[in-house]
Amino acid sequence: MSTALPAAPDATRFFRRRGIRLLPGLVLTAAIALVATWLGSLAPLVGAPVFGIVLGVIIAIFLPQGTLVDVGARFAGKRVLQGSVILLGTGLSLAQVATVGVGSLPVMLGTLAVALLGAWGIGLLLRVDGGIRTLVGVGTGICGASAIAATTAVIGAAEADVAYAIGTIFTFNIAAVLLFPAIGHLLGLSQHAFGLWAGTAVNDTSSVVAAGYTYGQAAGSYAVIVKLTRTLMIIPITLVLALVTARRSAKAELGTARDSMAEQGARLSRSTVAGPNTIARSELADATAADTDMVETNTVDTNLVETSMVEPSTAAPSPSETSATETSTTAPSPSEANPATMTSPRHKRIPWGKIIPLFIVGFLVASALDTFGVIPGTWHPALSAISVFMITMALAGIGLGTRLATIRSAGVRPLLLGGMLWVLVAVSSLLLQWLTGTL
Repeated sequence: MSTALPAAPDATRFFRRRGIRLLPGLVLTAAIALVATWLGSLAPLVGAPVFGIVLGVIIAIFLPQGTLVDVGARFAGKRVLQGSVILLGTGLSLAQVATVGVGSLPVMLGTLAVALLGAWGIGLLLRVDGGIRTLVGVGTGICGASAIAATTAVIGAAEADVAYAIGTIFTFNIAAVLLFPAIGHLLGLSQHAFGLWAGTAVNDTSSVVAAGYTYGQAAGSYAVIVKLTRTLMIIPITLVLALVTARRSAKAELGTARDSMAEQGARLSRSTVAGPNTIARSELADATAADTDMVETNTVDTNLVETSMVEPSTAAPSPSETSATETSTTAPSPSEANPATMTSPRHKRIPWGKIIPLFIVGFLVASALDTFGVIPGTWHPALSAISVFMITMALAGIGLGTRLATIRSAGVRPLLLGGMLWVLVAVSSLLLQWLTGTL
């Protein structure tokens, strides 16, 4: 008696279980991130994340959709992105808020409100898509690519929206680096005032450093502190966006369930009320027509006429009899036919995973560990470099899933939105400094 050999494991299940399907995309995104990091070191004003998404978009031109790299690229654009946000928290101590001082918080919170409200209002007037509107708003109001990365992980924005938003933020970052120092000298701003201005009105850290230290050593140091404190606004903003996204998703699911119940109830009502009477009338009409034809064609045969005139009463029951019979045997009860009394789907549990994503919890934990000194200060440069590399890798994955035709279809309105927000934030920062006496 021979022993059967064990069946070979299914290849697809094996690849899924071992994660081999992710390797092509992850290797490619990591390679792009390495090249982007090198280019970013040559052009720090641009930065590795911007190079990463640009290289990804360019390579995507030569890659057809549905290739082996798609799975890993999507994984990088989502999971690696979330991991980078967690590592970002290791360099953001909550104690930095106290270091900056209460005097600068009104300016930071005010410019954040201007950016978010402006993105909503101006975006609606310009008819900019909601995803791009949100990304440009948080990128302008908080911290550029890092805020866009965290927001993308929460709202699940499209790759094209992310690419367009980062391109918009990058454009006005370069403009700020070139123009802000000259404007600051023209206005006669102090080192403290310019540092606060650059820290609240310029987005990415590299651009803040460049603009601040171009103006002066003291301005650069203070601008970096303001910028890092401003980055902490990622926490409440992403939590609010996660809550809003979860509520919209729940409303959409509830609306779909209600529509399905209403359609089913209407179908049952039609089959209960209209069906039996319609069938009875049809049968009676057919029987009457048959009697008439038989009378006209068989007038000689009296017996046949009599027979044909008797048959309708036995062949076709009255409408009331038919309705009563079929209703008693096939019709559902009134409670079954009434959508208002039909059983509703079971109430789902609160989706805490969507309202408060785990990576945001990880971000908070990492920031708390840094606040209490658990993370040594000597680790900060390495953790920051890893976080930036992961963001670059994630943006490369997003770029690989982006098509230039999709970006072009958005038009120039998002770029116009970014420019208007940039001007509003810059002006409001100076105005708030003047109102609070810090100018």
